Amino acid sequence: MDFDYDESQDAVAEVVVSLLERHSERDDALWPAVVDSGLLLVALPERFGGDGMGLPEVAAMLTEFATDAAQIPALATLGFGLLPLLDVAPDALADQIFPAVAKGAVLTAALSEPGAPFAVKPETAAVAEGGTVRITGHKVGVPYAAQARWILVPTDSGIAVVPTETPGVTLLETPASTGMPEFSVHLEDVRIPAEQLLPGGPGELHRLALASIGAVADGLVKGALTLTAEHVRTRHQFGRPLAEFQAVAQQIADLYVISRTLHVAAASANWALAQPDPSPEQQERIDDDLDVLAFSVASELPAAMQKCHHLHGGIGVDMTHPLHRYYSQAKDIARWLGGASFRLDRLGARCSST
Repeated sequence: MDFDYDESQDAVAEVVVSLLERHSERDDALWPAVVDSGLLLVALPERFGGDGMGLPEVAAMLTEFATDAAQIPALATLGFGLLPLLDVAPDALADQIFPAVAKGAVLTAALSEPGAPFAVKPETAAVAEGGTVRITGHKVGVPYAAQARWILVPTDSGIAVVPTETPGVTLLETPASTGMPEFSVHLEDVRIPAEQLLPGGPGELHRLALASIGAVADGLVKGALTLTAEHVRTRHQFGRPLAEFQAVAQQIADLYVISRTLHVAAASANWALAQPDPSPEQQERIDDDLDVLAFSVASELPAAMQKCHHLHGGIGVDMTHPLHRYYSQAKDIARWLGGASFRLDRLGARCSST
């Protein structure tokens, strides 16, 4: 196995870095520039004018955006929406969605239900009625739902691809640490064409979402560590840089260990998931890596951000300082995952069953 970026990942990362150097926006105002840069074409099939790449390149892109804490719908559109559709969307559905994504359309996925983060057995019901499917259920914590053209909705009969403006879809905005748009989604007798209900459970959707979240977490802690290291190197107290104080040096060392740990966990999970190996052994390894990654992110990422804030002192909580963007994204990600205790329970159950 080789976790280093290959040429295509390097190229994607360089485009992101160049884009961020040319534009100062770090919120949704950056999205038009992302569209114009061609980055949304990276994972699209070549017949739609895309580059035909996949998870490794998307992960590299998400990591680089997160390194600068850009709060844009890239994770929702690419990690939660596009990647899960690439191999399973029928041609008619692909013809609708993929060209729209190339032009900047936002996608998202409703991964959680009340009391059930990343719900393995969704209670949202899908009932076939002739050429249509009727969907009823309740989803929570759906990022960019109001901005999305389509929402991937796991049901008890497959993954429904629901246009947001379909009658029966009700969105209730809920608070998020970053202030980004996040919604509770109610579906009441929502009717979609039968071909927009994709067979199978939420397993692959969850896998790709977790891998993408891991890539974002990798970038967030890397960027926050860079900010913090520069701060303690240049900030002086008692005539000395903060970095020369032993306690500060030890805490920076701890942050470096966390950063490298999350990087290895994210790189391992993304590498394993990208391998074209359908064997049961490989699938087991993928799920092991993803459960370890999810627990590592939920437990270590918020703690690392707290330490970065501590080392910045009061400066880090100032809204004019960029550190708050890293911290708030880390909190939202940990909440989406269900928290450290929930992820430890899932990891423990997996260990006890093997």
